[in-house]
Amino acid sequence: MGTPDFAVASLQALLNDGAHVVAVVTTPDKPAGRGQKMHESAVKVFAKAHDIPVLQPVKLRDPLFVQELRDLKADLQVVVAFRMLPELVWSMPPKGTINVHASLLPQYRGAAPINHAIINGEEKTGVTTFLLQHEIDTGNILFSEEVDILADDNAGIVHDKLMAAGARTLLKTVKGLEAGTITPIPQADIPVETLHHAPKIFKEDCEINWNQPTEKVYNFIRGLSPYPSAYTHLDQKVLKIYETEKSEKIEGLAPGAYHTDHKNYLAFATANGSIRIKSLQIEGKRRMQIDEFLRGYRFD
Repeated sequence: MGTPDFAVASLQALLNDGAHVVAVVTTPDKPAGRGQKMHESAVKVFAKAHDIPVLQPVKLRDPLFVQELRDLKADLQVVVAFRMLPELVWSMPPKGTINVHASLLPQYRGAAPINHAIINGEEKTGVTTFLLQHEIDTGNILFSEEVDILADDNAGIVHDKLMAAGARTLLKTVKGLEAGTITPIPQADIPVETLHHAPKIFKEDCEINWNQPTEKVYNFIRGLSPYPSAYTHLDQKVLKIYETEKSEKIEGLAPGAYHTDHKNYLAFATANGSIRIKSLQIEGKRRMQIDEFLRGYRFD
């Protein structure tokens, strides 16, 4: 059960290892892009290419879908980047339903664990497999794998690291469940000083607060790059910022004000320094490197 590319890696790992995947459950097709053509999820595209039956319920409690699922007689259900399941679905298989989550639980429960870990300046994250239960992301832990977050990693880079780690950890988990060698660990048994959460990120959450220190602004931008992307305003236009570097304080410049040489340098002041922009996207245009942007942009 999954939707994006992150889930495809785990599905492919199961197939490569010889697992009998009886079906895939993914989201219904939906219109996307300028032409509003019907778009299939990455998981559906992969499943079709490998002749795996695909179920696309609109509602997960739909009696027809529940019966189809029951008829498959799966021993185990695997959830990777999907929707919240009702109990009548996750409790169905004899081996239960396991989830691959992109954090070291119990830290960063929620929809956006990769983004929030980077925004908070974490140097490590990871993936965790756990058994589903009522409260979201709180089930007993089966396995986890730690992954480093390097100083310049953005959300896209960490996503790809965790996608590979998730596939490895899932295989290890499935083999352990099959062999009966796993002892699930309640999350309450794991000592945590401060519990960080990872709620869904909305557009209004992505505006940059230049009144914060340089380090915080830098982490915020890379934690939202390339998606959903941090933004600010330039001459009343929305400016998405993707790549930056930390820079020195610009005397006389208030936080949020900018300085440019109109050639290859654009920097915004923070509370204690500045952020130099390397790649960006002004509304109505495509993403560009800073020198290309400055060659064509006319400041108000």
